[in-house]
Amino acid sequence: MAKIWGKMWALMGLLLFNSVCNVSSLSVNVNNIECVYEYVLYEGDTISGNFVVVDHDIFWGSDHPGIDFTVTSPLGNTVHELKGTSGDKFEVKAPRSGMYKFCFHNPHSAPETVSFHIHVGHIPTEHDLAKDEHLDPINVKIAELREALESVTAEQKYLKARDTRHRHTNESTRKRVIGYTVGEYILLTLVSALQVIYIRQLFSKSVAYNRV
Repeated sequence: MAKIWGKMWALMGLLLFNSVCNVSSLSVNVNNIECVYEYVLYEGDTISGNFVVVDHDIFWGSDHPGIDFTVTSPLGNTVHELKGTSGDKFEVKAPRSGMYKFCFHNPHSAPETVSFHIHVGHIPTEHDLAKDEHLDPINVKIAELREALESVTAEQKYLKARDTRHRHTNESTRKRVIGYTVGEYILLTLVSALQVIYIRQLFSKSVAYNRV
């Protein structure tokens, strides 16, 4: 019995390690178009992930074009597309195995730093169980548990990246408010100085006229 449990824990550890190997987290600097590639081993695997624009030089607003995101299959077909966004989640069923391309397009001139997380998940099906005698329902349950853990990890990374972006936005807003306030004080001082000079000139002309 102890040997059976030992094998099960070893198998679970191996599957969890394999899950880690199928996860990619990276930071991408997007000036125009940047692409990331990931190989999918099995048709029907779930390609999931998220991305967040962590750092940007201007405010996100209604007039900002955002960035575009596309997922392209090995045959060159677009299987997922997002337009003008500062971050989102995605999930795609791979129509076939092969190399998939994930591209970011930044139509704005300011460079953007994107936090990108991707995971390729594989859960054995009944067809796989019929083909492989070494697979059994326990392995399927372990694979489902692995994917559930990965989903929680991905959500944590997504929220952390969004929190980082909000901190950058707050810091940028604070600096801009300080800059605007200092500028207003300088402008007010200049206007006051010009008014004083103008009033003095009026009094000087009035005194000279009275003397005459």
